[in-house]
Amino acid sequence: MDEETTGDSETLLERPGPAELRKPVLFRTYRRRWFLLVVICLLNCSNAMLWLTFAPVADKTAAYFHISMDTINWLSLVYLLISIPFGLVATWILDTVGLKCAVILSAWLNMVGSVIRTFSVISFLSLGSLTYTYLFIGQCLCALAQPLVIFSPTKLAALWFPDHQRATANMISSMSNPLGILIANLLSPTLVSEEKDIPRMLGLYAIPAVTACILATVGVHDKVPPTPPSASATHSTSQPFFKGLKMLLRNKPYVILMVCFGAGIGMFTCFSALLEQILCVRGYSNFFAGLNGALFTVFGLLGAFLLGLYVDKTRKFIESTKVCFCLTALASIAFAVMSQFRNQAFPLALISSLFGFFGFSIYPVAMELAVECSYPVGEGTSTGLIFVSSQIQGVILMLLLQALTVQISSAPFSTCDIEEGGALDWTVPTLVMAGACSVVACFYVIFFHTDYKRLRAEASNAASINKIGTEATAPEA
Repeated sequence: MDEETTGDSETLLERPGPAELRKPVLFRTYRRRWFLLVVICLLNCSNAMLWLTFAPVADKTAAYFHISMDTINWLSLVYLLISIPFGLVATWILDTVGLKCAVILSAWLNMVGSVIRTFSVISFLSLGSLTYTYLFIGQCLCALAQPLVIFSPTKLAALWFPDHQRATANMISSMSNPLGILIANLLSPTLVSEEKDIPRMLGLYAIPAVTACILATVGVHDKVPPTPPSASATHSTSQPFFKGLKMLLRNKPYVILMVCFGAGIGMFTCFSALLEQILCVRGYSNFFAGLNGALFTVFGLLGAFLLGLYVDKTRKFIESTKVCFCLTALASIAFAVMSQFRNQAFPLALISSLFGFFGFSIYPVAMELAVECSYPVGEGTSTGLIFVSSQIQGVILMLLLQALTVQISSAPFSTCDIEEGGALDWTVPTLVMAGACSVVACFYVIFFHTDYKRLRAEASNAASINKIGTEATAPEA
């Protein structure tokens, strides 16, 4: 028996209409929603691992493939570039074709890309100058999977989970992406102590992708549950894609959220991709950079978990995001200042932890807030546009930060590999990133205000059904 039939997993309602046509409406949850959650979590985690495989060991990867550090950065940057045009396609797939297609397609793109990446380090293939080409092609396929993977959590939560579990389900599946970043930050420096370890790293990173692909292909059968878990789930794709797109672009609160939250994601993307390069010039090791990235993510997961539970109970989406955004801006300023000094391991670790705790916790709540302020537009479209905005801003910011770096002729304490391109001073870029974060936080706090449209629609629907039920039973009293 797949259905859960205990507790509050079923709600019996009356449909309005003539007495002879009135039928019971059953809202039901299914145990297999947890399997879908596991699959999407594994996909999210695997895709993030593939994205940031090389960032913690950028210098050794550059030496192994005999390429510059800027070329290595393109392995991360390509995710942002590809996700901009394909993000719109991904929103259409989710809201028009369905969740099942999105999950299976993303699983296959992710798996094939991870396998092709390993071709670049297989010696008997004798690829010669094409090794980096295969690596880049594999990374591009993984990048194609990213929008489908990242847009899926809100769709899964809306279609398969009841209203009191939505924020938590979205938090769990969304935070599996930074969990992948955490694993990459810890695993890559551990696996790669010298250049020759790069092939082993690529092979191990392909295992989660293959596992997720098998689970998605074999286990995902339905794009929607047979019976919806809530009233809003019955209208999850009520607006056609292009009509929904127009509605979003005319929705002032949504546009503000899209710009501000998109900027926040873009900054976190740059921070994760460039952390090792920022710290190594001051004498910090790859291991310490990976540790900071890990603390950044671990405390981010903790913050997201706690804030998700809080918002599920209080429904204070706006207040929570505004407070956390301001605290994130303060943490970014502290990091920009402290990263300029040597031998500041403890303060940097503490700041990275706070930066992640307040910054990452906004992510799942803001995704739910995007759906609330844009209802009844489809969840894939509302979250997808924010993601596309974040990728555009991430590309601009990453290119700007790299352009603001200054070549250092003498860096006696640097632990960077200076054979390819030399050491770079990141003082100005980190200060610019902190300033941008502060400006965006202030703008969001001052200008963002919205109603919770989905919650209001559900409350109105419940009130109307209760009224109908009372009228129907009154004559029998």
